[in-house]
Amino acid sequence: MMQTHLHFNMHIGRKKPESITNRETACPFCDTDNLTDILERRGSMIWLMNKFPVLQDTYQTVLIESDDCDGDWSVYSKEHAHELLAFGLEKWLELDDSGAFQSVLFFKNHGPYSGGSIRHPHMQIVGLNKYDYRSQVKESDFEGVLIDRARGVELNLSSHPRAGFYEYNVILSNWDGLPRMAEYLQILAHWILHHANRRCLSYNFFFYRSNGRIIAKAVPRFVTSPLYIGYSIPQVANNLEEVAAEIRRQYF
Repeated sequence: MMQTHLHFNMHIGRKKPESITNRETACPFCDTDNLTDILERRGSMIWLMNKFPVLQDTYQTVLIESDDCDGDWSVYSKEHAHELLAFGLEKWLELDDSGAFQSVLFFKNHGPYSGGSIRHPHMQIVGLNKYDYRSQVKESDFEGVLIDRARGVELNLSSHPRAGFYEYNVILSNWDGLPRMAEYLQILAHWILHHANRRCLSYNFFFYRSNGRIIAKAVPRFVTSPLYIGYSIPQVANNLEEVAAEIRRQYF
């Protein structure tokens, strides 16, 4: 029987440092001399085992994005964004292609409403032993109003958001578009944090494999709608064309 829930180990969870909301907490990712279970280093980026594996029946890893505790996708150089995305996708696909897991998650938390606990910029790659995330994914999740298109990649504003209101999809259909994909993600991080309709402090990136494509979904995070929490009813804004036009005006 397919597993329907992931089990969270509360005993481990209580030990996790909280540096997103408490800046007095020492950042474990800045103390690189004491990091353990490092899988690979690539410049200032470090891929390592998660010291607090709160999810049972999983293989939890962390990709530290840079040595700047206050860094973020919205302020990285283009070169670093290209290298970071390439590194993350490489390790995610390695695990996904290994056959060792039912499926593999690749995602990023940023900010107090994103579900993360450590401020230092990082992404997570998590192998799920008994859960297939793809059973919850539909092709319509990635359809939307076109914002921009380049060789092998497009950016759109979702017309069928998974959770609600504004979600942005970056769809890579050809690896030639990988650098541009990284730049689209930078634009989205900047837009969400600085120019969205209401100021937003948090966002997530979620990555998917679908029909031979690599897809990144950027989601601004606010307090979640009660309609979604209670009834799994997502909502979509009625001004998608206006928002898409504003992004084009600001960035393209």
